Amino acid sequence: MRPSVPLLRVRDLTLTHADAAHPSPRDVSFDITAGEVVLLLGPSGSGKSTLTLALNGLIPHALPASMTGTVEAGGLDTASTPTAVLSTHVAMVFQDPDAQIVTGTVYDEVAFGPENLLLPLEEVRRRVEDSLRRVGLWDRRDENPDRLSGGGRQRLTIACALALGSPLIVLDEPTANLDPQGIDDVYAALADVVAEGDRAILLVEHNLDAAMEFVTRAIVLDRAGRVAFDGPAAEIIRAHTDELIEMGVWLPAATLAARRLEADGIRLDPLPITPEQLADALGMVRMHAQSTDAGRKAPESTDICTFDRQVYRAEGHTAPIIRARGLTVRRGRTEILHGVDLDIHAGSLTAIIGANGAGKTTFIQALAGVVPPPRNQVDVDGLDAGTASPRDLAARIGFVFQNPEHQFIAHTVFDELAHGLRLRGASDAEIAERVQGMLTRFGLEAKSGIHPFLLSGGEKRRLSVGTALISQPRVLALDEPTFGQDRARASELLDLLESLREAGTTIVLVTHDLQLVADHTTHTVVMAEGRVRAAGRTGDLFRDDELFAGAGLRLPALHRMLPPALRGRIREH
Repeated sequence: MRPSVPLLRVRDLTLTHADAAHPSPRDVSFDITAGEVVLLLGPSGSGKSTLTLALNGLIPHALPASMTGTVEAGGLDTASTPTAVLSTHVAMVFQDPDAQIVTGTVYDEVAFGPENLLLPLEEVRRRVEDSLRRVGLWDRRDENPDRLSGGGRQRLTIACALALGSPLIVLDEPTANLDPQGIDDVYAALADVVAEGDRAILLVEHNLDAAMEFVTRAIVLDRAGRVAFDGPAAEIIRAHTDELIEMGVWLPAATLAARRLEADGIRLDPLPITPEQLADALGMVRMHAQSTDAGRKAPESTDICTFDRQVYRAEGHTAPIIRARGLTVRRGRTEILHGVDLDIHAGSLTAIIGANGAGKTTFIQALAGVVPPPRNQVDVDGLDAGTASPRDLAARIGFVFQNPEHQFIAHTVFDELAHGLRLRGASDAEIAERVQGMLTRFGLEAKSGIHPFLLSGGEKRRLSVGTALISQPRVLALDEPTFGQDRARASELLDLLESLREAGTTIVLVTHDLQLVADHTTHTVVMAEGRVRAAGRTGDLFRDDELFAGAGLRLPALHRMLPPALRGRIREH
């Protein structure tokens, strides 16, 4: 059989952003053919997002970056072909959905691309309906995209890419803002598209638990932006686990859990990639143990999981530092939060979770005063968030937006970190010392003089957290803090949050990553339809499957697959 003609051909590609000291990616070569689902992995800053921008001609046509090497999409050289033409060969879903939404209704947004291709009206209508139904947004087709949650807007941009009909779809972190049902919907839609046989997908993704049964191949970039590994995804992960961990690349939770068991003397071969494989392997280990030594302890007795390790400050020992009473927030004529009552106690690390549209982001923004709550409904460390000045409130609670770019105001990374300190009248010496410490802590020393908008997605996230931390507020509120981070940087950030908590800072965060919640938080708030469904210690709530199902959520994959005796916090190797 003749080999398939590549949909995409990349040869010796090196990209260097304007003002960047080093190229990233560097000397990259690969092909993608129809039917492939390619997972692009690499640590933060390795050039994954930059690489995707070169595949449809945004680099070099629209973004300030130098380019050597070649990229061909559908046989067309992207450096010399207009991006409008390339869009019929490569459809792009950006990391930030707000960067590509341009119309006033969900329907019009999906129709925008096919209309610009001058397709017949009936074909446009067919594509719009099919794409919106695939991502579960057909019933909201007449709404303004601004009314959608972050996850809803992410699904909308995926529908736009599907409607274009391009042979190659490139997606940068497509499930980062999605709840479990949204993730299932997106991957089901993408799997249907690839099953048709004439399309391919390139996927930048950190949620490997959802992706592993979908992807066929993995390309791994190292910290210098070079291709380190390229091959079948499961084989790459199994054969190079140590190197990937050292790089800081995300791995499936089942693989990390198996590595923890291996450290305890329980070897699972082959190394599990999915929760189902881990559960099956543990079952075989138990059967073998029972047949060879009736007195031997089963794997449940190992320390892979235990709620007992969770450290928390009991409610009775600390006063609430945040108190919400009857909190009601409206957006236009729509009521988003409905009379919420909640206490968050000092020294806790509390996660706010819920399905897309549950009101999580609105809730945390109201607690921080980003969305001003009504008078006397939110108290933060003795201050009424509804009437306090932004400066007074910021001294008590630092806020990190879901989209880092929404809070950048300076022209360099250094000045972004220094801005808050300058407003407070700090001396030049203090500013220099504290900013340098923050640059070092978040691995941004080499980026001090770079414009924040030229950072990678992961670097932008780290900078946004640094700007909130540098003033040392008593409360830190974060919306999706690990979005865009590689495994090493996410672990460093979570370790930092834990050290801040131990030093007395109260941490509140919104996240869709329920494994993160199980591993790192002391308390959890479960939201549904603008109300608090439950609140309490994370370990207690994570024993209740029905609670999560009732809120439109699912426990993390490992919790679902492992027996109750093994459920709890999965410790990293």
